[in-house]
Amino acid sequence: MQDRTPRAEDLEPIERASVDELRAVQLDRLRWSLRHAWAHVPAYRKMFDEFQTHPDDLHDLSDLAKFPVTDKAVLRANYPFGMFAVPREQIARLHASSGTTGRPTVVGYTQDDLRTWARLMARSIRASGGRPGDRVHVAYGYGLFTGGLGAHYGAEELGCTVIPVSGGMTERQVMLIRDFEPDIIMVTPTYLLAIVDEMDKQGIDPRATSLQVGIFGAEPWTDELRTEIETRLDMHALDIYGLSEVMGPGVANECIETKDGLTLWEDHFYPEIIDPLTGEVLPDGETGELVLTSLTKQAMPVVRYRTRDLTRLLPGTARPMRRIAKITGRTDDMIILRGVNLFPTQIEELILRTPALAPHFQCVLTRDGRMDALRVLVERRSAADPAAAESAGRDLAAAVKNTIGVTVAVEVIEPDGVERSMGKMRRIVDQRR
Repeated sequence: MQDRTPRAEDLEPIERASVDELRAVQLDRLRWSLRHAWAHVPAYRKMFDEFQTHPDDLHDLSDLAKFPVTDKAVLRANYPFGMFAVPREQIARLHASSGTTGRPTVVGYTQDDLRTWARLMARSIRASGGRPGDRVHVAYGYGLFTGGLGAHYGAEELGCTVIPVSGGMTERQVMLIRDFEPDIIMVTPTYLLAIVDEMDKQGIDPRATSLQVGIFGAEPWTDELRTEIETRLDMHALDIYGLSEVMGPGVANECIETKDGLTLWEDHFYPEIIDPLTGEVLPDGETGELVLTSLTKQAMPVVRYRTRDLTRLLPGTARPMRRIAKITGRTDDMIILRGVNLFPTQIEELILRTPALAPHFQCVLTRDGRMDALRVLVERRSAADPAAAESAGRDLAAAVKNTIGVTVAVEVIEPDGVERSMGKMRRIVDQRR
């Protein structure tokens, strides 16, 4: 793998600032953002009044804990445009979530918001080792989903050549990677695995492609999967984080020189970690739910937005901004099986330690009488002997029991037996209803 560490002179001044300088910027911007939300979003003014708080009550960054949290329910209750803080004619673009569990959450951007987003995505791509002139293959979906357009405009802002493929048509993805020779691919990690499987079917060596960097987001993934990707493709695998309600991708990104967690761009987003049950703010280093407050958004400021993502805050390393550890799961993706909390990423970690099994799997929840049961469908690797894969399945069931403390059934199925996804992988199939 090439050394793609960015030069110090290419970093923005805030990426070289001291922590004290960063905190001063945060406090000034946080005061503005709270006043902006209170003055222009009736829903926020009502929430602040109910909590008996006012933007003037913020004297220190820690005072943010006095303010109410926001979640998807608040956004959906004000669907579609009730959370906007600027007149409708100043909205330059709309994005929305898929709305699979109810009304979609709608977000708006002013022209300044779009410029900020593009700059932060460019910062993220550069932190991943991207350089002006690189060819960037974007395989995130385009449209209302923020992934494709966020990656697209960020790569252009950095001075890259964009290949706007979008998702799907896996055979065509392979053809374009072979013919256009991109340096960087931006895609969900599970869909990259589908692309690599297609390369294997076509007799193409994934390690012989032009790809040098992969920037993967939109779903939790493990360091074991990073090793799998870097080994199979001989390239750097970096994590990117974001969510449409806060901006889109580019809220945080790993730095290629350390690969030790996601550097959160704290000059634009203020992070907190809370206990997901009590809402209590937890100290840095403790695991809980990530809460984000926007510091510069004009069209749709968010105050203490509950992301549902489980992680912890760590000191900065490559940059002065704090890092968030790899997302271990979501509070709404947590499986509670006979009193034990279990996340799909824990299953993935164990699968990737088992050479005969492929990292294509689903967790199927069923109910037998009053008891919930979990069946893990996992593919055998195409080169693995079927008998060896069956034995590996039994070993996986034992590993889940020994490490997580719950009994699951493991069913090893043939390659391509698990449905493929062009976006976020559907890891949990709940058949209890």
